[in-house]
Amino acid sequence: MAILEYKCPNCTGPLGFDPGTQEVTCPYCGSVFSIEALRGMGEGLAAEQDQAPESVGWDYHGGGWGPREQQGLAVYTCKSCAGELVGDETLGATSCPFCGNQVVFTSVFAGTLRPDLVIPFKLDKNAAIASLQKHYGKHKLLPAAFRDENHLEEVKGVYVPFWLFDADADARIEYSATKVRRWSDSRYSYTETSSYDVIREGVAGFHRVPVDGSKAINNELMESIEPYSMADAVDFQPAYLAGFFANKYDVGADESAGRADERIRNSAEKEFAKTVTGYDSVKTKSADITLRNHAARYALLPVWLLSTSWQGQNFLFAMNGQTGRFVGDLPYDEKTKRLWFLKIFGVAAVALVILPQIVIFLLSGGLR
Repeated sequence: MAILEYKCPNCTGPLGFDPGTQEVTCPYCGSVFSIEALRGMGEGLAAEQDQAPESVGWDYHGGGWGPREQQGLAVYTCKSCAGELVGDETLGATSCPFCGNQVVFTSVFAGTLRPDLVIPFKLDKNAAIASLQKHYGKHKLLPAAFRDENHLEEVKGVYVPFWLFDADADARIEYSATKVRRWSDSRYSYTETSSYDVIREGVAGFHRVPVDGSKAINNELMESIEPYSMADAVDFQPAYLAGFFANKYDVGADESAGRADERIRNSAEKEFAKTVTGYDSVKTKSADITLRNHAARYALLPVWLLSTSWQGQNFLFAMNGQTGRFVGDLPYDEKTKRLWFLKIFGVAAVALVILPQIVIFLLSGGLR
């Protein structure tokens, strides 16, 4: 089985993409290579790319993988959540970043589209660990065992598949608005409320609206670590995957289009609402928004993930690998929660006893 291995030409050690330098480095001899250099090492893999486009809906026609590119990408499948991750041989056996269970090598990467774009990792694993520890520090009720530093080694860099949608929104939105005027004289106070019908019409263009294309990861979680700066998106090269996982998309563009439409419509309403100013109250009466000029592109966006279990529950943390935005739910320790409650209740009880005594003391004249 052929595997695309990015090996150091100087010492044959496995190469990995370094978010700090945006180059590919060898941890053994310290050699550094640019993405362009590795493109040359790939012996023209891009030139071998299958030119027959594959349609996945929503007017998207993506390019196929070149024969050698396709052979060189291995799939790791989680037996628990069925998440599929794309990596190379250097990753070895590891745990699933989505549910924490072991994943195993199953096959070469096949039957899917080649990404159009990728935003390379800008922040390394140390930055992700620091953010996780900071996140822990904000939660006083976190179980002590949950802070085990073993979890920190399980933080994994994953390129999550996203569909990036473009569309123009033709909008006609009607609002009911009011202006309130108040005044008074020597006898009365007056209030005058004037009502208005306000109409806004126009076109709003939306470019590269992201929707994640993986069933293994929650849409809301991915949206909570946005935004990404699309200015950093570059043409995809397999070398960016060196040392990282890439989650294999299993939700097509057509399936993701409904969520994209919803995000675009909501954003259009918010943008038009910002133009209705000078009123004391504004309510939307009706919104007619039609989308046209649809287009989609397939991209990989960088995410640091940690999945861990506590008392039968799975907790997933995510950090934007470009900006550092960090989110994730945490468990709380019931014993610590009870102690905190008792402390708070005890302080309140003492206050209820002492305060009346102070009041009586003051009313009686205090110290004489």
